[in-house]
Amino acid sequence: MQLMQTGIAIIPTAPEAIRNRDSHYPYRFDSYFYYLTGFKEPESVLILLAGDADKGIAPKSIIFCRDKDVEREIWDGFRFGPAVAVTEFGFDEAYSIAQLDEMLPKLLANQVKLFYSLGADAAWDARVTGWLNQVKALARSGVSAPDDIADVRKLLDEMRLLKSPAEQGLMRRSAIIAAGAHKRAMQKVRAGKMEYEIEAEFLHEFYRFGAQAPAYTSIVAGGANACTLHYNANNAVLKDGDLLLIDAGCELDGYASDITRTFPVSGKFSAAQKDVYELVLAAQTAAIAKVSPASHWNTPHEAALDVLVQGFIDFGWCKGSKDAVLESGAYRQFYMHRTGHWLGLDVHDAGEYKDKAGNWRMLEPGMMLTVEPGCYIRPAENVPEHFWNIGIRIEDDVLVTADGCDVITIDAPKTVADIESVMAQ
Repeated sequence: MQLMQTGIAIIPTAPEAIRNRDSHYPYRFDSYFYYLTGFKEPESVLILLAGDADKGIAPKSIIFCRDKDVEREIWDGFRFGPAVAVTEFGFDEAYSIAQLDEMLPKLLANQVKLFYSLGADAAWDARVTGWLNQVKALARSGVSAPDDIADVRKLLDEMRLLKSPAEQGLMRRSAIIAAGAHKRAMQKVRAGKMEYEIEAEFLHEFYRFGAQAPAYTSIVAGGANACTLHYNANNAVLKDGDLLLIDAGCELDGYASDITRTFPVSGKFSAAQKDVYELVLAAQTAAIAKVSPASHWNTPHEAALDVLVQGFIDFGWCKGSKDAVLESGAYRQFYMHRTGHWLGLDVHDAGEYKDKAGNWRMLEPGMMLTVEPGCYIRPAENVPEHFWNIGIRIEDDVLVTADGCDVITIDAPKTVADIESVMAQ
């Protein structure tokens, strides 16, 4: 509300979604709504009134939510209801969601600015437009509608980008759970098992330690499947001599972890696998070393790319100087994505990567990002056959600190020696 300075904000949560016939998907709240409220129930809307200090009008938070309904609770579970929502969550006022259409035109009246995520949801756009039109129809009575609509997400993105100590604590816990799940997967892998059997192992670990869900659709990719970046069929047989790439994280109280580890199904890297793995690990190490307030967003990517490209040249896959390979983009045959993204309530979290001038933004303490270089080698004439179908990605979650960074997923085994040791247990 301080950032708004004036006006009204409307932030609805996500609707429930039908999976099939009369069955719903597990409910997941809207991240922006949850960030401001901590309220997990569907059919809820947050209204923020910035107030006017010059006129002595205090700011106000209002929630519209489902009524307390003992009959529905028998079928669907507990509801807070408006009265308890005020006392438990600290809103200034709370009303039944059934009163929303009646009250919103009154709340919009004579506000000079509306903060709302226009374009995010067509149904909500139509609803907000209807309320605005009701206010505009009162113009002859001296009532005005907001003449300025701003995207509320722009304010919230900047807020969400810097994680509070409480958020950092949740993300550390999420990271610990996910790291343990990756370790468990390494210990359970055997040739002849299915990819989905290994997926079941880390899902077991997620839920066993209190995570509410996977943070995203998990990737469990054996052999050549690891060369498909977003592979998620997870239904192939694991073969002796292949690598297994697992990209999986959990969600704890809304906050995501995101880890990728790659390891040999047999428990021992082959010579070619080890060479490529050590290259990717060196690229990640170089990138993590550049995560600090002295760097901009792209600095870690540049560091990883520098190591990878030199490795591609040394292996003989790319020809020419490092600068020539970078300029031509020939390296994209083996590394076609960037080295990270913001992390938080969403796996690809809110926040701009460049400043208003179009420059890469500087990293700041409290930012949380992933660092995830990779190498994906499909069969090709310019690559010796013993490298074919090797797909490797190594990903960690990294918190920017005042003097550098903190890798919060460090408990997931990562070096060749550590991985082989864990798999031998």
